[in-house]
Amino acid sequence: MQQALGLGRACSLGRYCRRSTATTPSPSPSPPPLPPRTTSKSGGRAVRAEAASSALRTMEAKRDEPRVLTLRAVEATPESFAPFGQVIAASPDGDQFGPHDAQLDLSRGIPRFYIMRLESKPLKFSTITHHAGVTQCLGSIGGLDWYLGVAKPSILDGAPDQGGQHDGRSPVQSRAGHYYLPPDPAEVCVFRVSGPKFLKLHTGTWHAGPLFKADAVEFYNLELSDTNVVDHTTYYFEKQDGVAFVIED
Repeated sequence: MQQALGLGRACSLGRYCRRSTATTPSPSPSPPPLPPRTTSKSGGRAVRAEAASSALRTMEAKRDEPRVLTLRAVEATPESFAPFGQVIAASPDGDQFGPHDAQLDLSRGIPRFYIMRLESKPLKFSTITHHAGVTQCLGSIGGLDWYLGVAKPSILDGAPDQGGQHDGRSPVQSRAGHYYLPPDPAEVCVFRVSGPKFLKLHTGTWHAGPLFKADAVEFYNLELSDTNVVDHTTYYFEKQDGVAFVIED
């Protein structure tokens, strides 16, 4: 609390001058004393209330800030990415179709293959999305490096038991109609995709991205014509778990 500083009372002289025989001019009149500085009680209360309110807002802002988790990116290979999908690299012309090719499911709608231009996608995220009706494929044009945050598919078969939990997380029904378990922040990981290859995501794989260091990157994208309209389930880590992710590479 700040105290108002007031001016003290003017001191009177404690001695008297002896009268001189010489004629002296009359002294100039002294200026009137300044009134003591005072602080209004209502003004002081207003200042203190504003300071307390500002401190409270600062505390609330810090409390609402998400906990930032740093994830180190690992290179996407057929082995490392297997729980989430496939890594498809170039193969010689004339090779027969086999398990090394993208195993696609485009049976629930009209396939859409297009070039997607993305801008300003830095290496951080706080939301993650899955598609329940398609095996999406993503790859950068020109083989530029890019990153994808992922978590394993968690779509449930049919409606869950009322009030039941799986691994401590309650089932949720998406707007698309299916049920799923929310992704666990502790199970999220990040992959780096380098060179001329693309990713095929298993149906229901949670994914955040593509993300990249460049200003803009163009991707080819294979999904269904209405995937982003009727099959786009998003989970908000910051709102539900109080966390956000940054990628270290």
